Amino acid sequence: MKNSIITFIGGGNMATSLIGGLLETGVSAEKLRIADPNPQPLAAQFPIQCYTDNLSAINGANVVVLAVKPQILREALVTIATAMPTPPPLFISIVAGIRMVEIKHWLGSNQPLPIVRVMPNTPALVRSGASALFAGESVSDFQRELAENILRAVGLTLWLEDETQMDAVTALSGSGPAYFFLMMEVLEKAGIGLGLPQETARLLTLQTAFGSAKMALESQEDAATLRARVTSKGGTTEQAINTLQAGGLQALFDQALQAAQQRAIRLAKQFGED
Repeated sequence: MKNSIITFIGGGNMATSLIGGLLETGVSAEKLRIADPNPQPLAAQFPIQCYTDNLSAINGANVVVLAVKPQILREALVTIATAMPTPPPLFISIVAGIRMVEIKHWLGSNQPLPIVRVMPNTPALVRSGASALFAGESVSDFQRELAENILRAVGLTLWLEDETQMDAVTALSGSGPAYFFLMMEVLEKAGIGLGLPQETARLLTLQTAFGSAKMALESQEDAATLRARVTSKGGTTEQAINTLQAGGLQALFDQALQAAQQRAIRLAKQFGED
């Protein structure tokens, strides 16, 4: 990876996070490029090559990371299609909702194109993200490893076997940080309602969330087993868990994720319209 030239099309938060993570892993700034209509803030933040023109930025690049908003991806790809390098670079799309078939169509190339779709999430901004990847049939083993290493710079990575699973990933981990923020918000308010000072309730909530996630990540046990271990029969935790389950918590989350998944499917159709 350290010898590959990586170009980012779009300079938003996720691109900024990936660039920061790659630099921290030892990738040379000379190997990183970014194309954005307003590259000055990025140039001030990182000592990398900045462009306002996509075609100049991708010239000689081994990897092109597509990091623009869904509604402007088509325009960016149609422009790139006018001067497609030979051989083509590996395209990594972190654009939500745009399927591989649209990316191939907008690039307009008759030659096989190596494309990897990725669904990251916002904790990548603090190098603690979760990214699901799907590789097209033209992606080589080396390119798979390259894509994985790039995303691993900002957190956990895993591969999907079917592109249609991206909608479920969007519902679970793509939108997932908001669910946990909501849970933290609810717990903090409940703690305040029990008489705790606001800052005390906030810090206890955040540290408990962090510690629980760390325990789960470092354990070989599943979440149900871990929960059972901290739920003493007849104790306070059991009373709280029984109340949550009686209120239909599982069914509510099932409905919520199904709604998010269906919305992802609808948005994909909307953004992919030719």
